[in-house]
Amino acid sequence: MSDEAPAIRLTDLVVGFGNNTVIDHLSLDVRRGEILGLVGASGGGKSVLLRTILGLLRKRSGTINILGANPDEVSSAAMRAVERHWGVLFQQGALFSSLTVRQNVEFPMREYLQLPPRLQSSVAITKLGMVGLSAVDAEKLPEELSGGMIKRAALARALALDPDIVFLDEPTSGLDPIAASDFDRLIKTLQKALGLTVFMVTHDLDSLATVCDRVAALADGKIVALGPMSAMLASEHPWVQAYFRGQRARNNSIV
Repeated sequence: MSDEAPAIRLTDLVVGFGNNTVIDHLSLDVRRGEILGLVGASGGGKSVLLRTILGLLRKRSGTINILGANPDEVSSAAMRAVERHWGVLFQQGALFSSLTVRQNVEFPMREYLQLPPRLQSSVAITKLGMVGLSAVDAEKLPEELSGGMIKRAALARALALDPDIVFLDEPTSGLDPIAASDFDRLIKTLQKALGLTVFMVTHDLDSLATVCDRVAALADGKIVALGPMSAMLASEHPWVQAYFRGQRARNNSIV
């Protein structure tokens, strides 16, 4: 895996707002076929980094390369073709409240594919089945779903186009420990079965310990520690030590 070109390569990336620099000359490679967990302090730039990678926020400088494409060097049409190969689970699911679960999953297909409505519906039901939701669930509105079901529906939508990369923004936020553990297992199972690259923004210590192949710790606008959980525990950076070796970490049996 290390011999392959990375799925995502960030080089000397700078992102900010006004006089505030949030991401400060950050560099990071995300390997193909791995689950990388990005962790950092609240308000420390995790979601800013994710949205910049997705093209939702403008960078000040540096380069972003996703699946071999640099948005600064390819046409908008070419970049749209690359976007076809990633899926996103936004924080809190971000389902369209006026659409059924099935229609939410069909939405990316309507945007990118030319499929007959019946086939579109069949694919949506299949994707929902992959994440543990039924055909009955497919016809419900988001307001009729539990928190865990909303996350699963949003994951099914992220998988709608058979992506190579899945971006997850706080996927277990708001879930009780049992639902969060179930969702972690689902992510790991799908990643292995589908050969996905997963970029996961999370603050969940259990997810970082049980699901992620590597963890990237973001502090002061940079990646200050990178590697498996053992690298986090060995880091001498003050924030990393406080996060992974503090009382909360001990309570979660990480140390």
